[in-house]
Amino acid sequence: MERIVYVNGAYVPESEAKISIFDRGFLFADAVYEVTSVLDGKLVDNAGHMARLERSCHELGIKIPVSAEELVEIQRTLIKKNGVEEGGVYLQLTRGAESDRDFSYSEDIEPTLVLFTQAKQLVNSAIAQKGIKVISYDDIRWRRRDIKTTSLLPACLAKHAAHAAGASDVWLIEDGYVTEGGSSNAYIVTQEGTLVTRPLSNDILHGITRAALMKLAEDSDLKIEERLFTIEEAYAAKEAFISSATTFVWPVVAIDDREIGEGKPGPVAMKLRDFYIRTAREMAE
Repeated sequence: MERIVYVNGAYVPESEAKISIFDRGFLFADAVYEVTSVLDGKLVDNAGHMARLERSCHELGIKIPVSAEELVEIQRTLIKKNGVEEGGVYLQLTRGAESDRDFSYSEDIEPTLVLFTQAKQLVNSAIAQKGIKVISYDDIRWRRRDIKTTSLLPACLAKHAAHAAGASDVWLIEDGYVTEGGSSNAYIVTQEGTLVTRPLSNDILHGITRAALMKLAEDSDLKIEERLFTIEEAYAAKEAFISSATTFVWPVVAIDDREIGEGKPGPVAMKLRDFYIRTAREMAE
């Protein structure tokens, strides 16, 4: 059965979904997005994703054409229509389309809202059980990474380079310090057992899963340091891992072909992953 998607107020088969070629999301990546994970047919941490969407739109001056309650209802309707038990809901909001291509835009432009579901296995993930390899890669993105825009070409190029090198992802480097993963937040656990991750700023995405993990780590009495760390410090770490909406927690077992710790998923990463999944299932709506 063909997947049902949402486009500007209508639920349609994906083959019938259309937007204008003059849409600014298509022409300029003038758009924001969110991905909310789905467990047991329910939305995980969705309030955080909707709050971040609102913040991104405020920063860029993009109008949200429906209420927060309507957005949630659209998400739930798509989950039901497509029978998704596990996976995610992708939401993209562009500034909209005008009559022709122009860098400037009018203030009364009507936005374009698109949502679709993706069914995928999140909990019983073979990748999470064996861990991933990453490579370091120069961070060439713009300076407002805290806004979740669709300007993802640098991340696409970085991830392609990782795959070409036999790795799964990248850890991006700026001024000698790790910023984040290709589409995730990055963490290390020092030899002394301290959880280290970069502090929130315009330089990284304010991850919704990151926020939940930091609370869970605190509840687990882990020592936490939000500070910059170098790739050399990561090489010497006891553990490393990433987090995002659809990975939850994935251990990093090698960076630039250097084994991290024992070269296998570490206890801190796996404990936080299990703790997060259990909590997410309890709190999903």
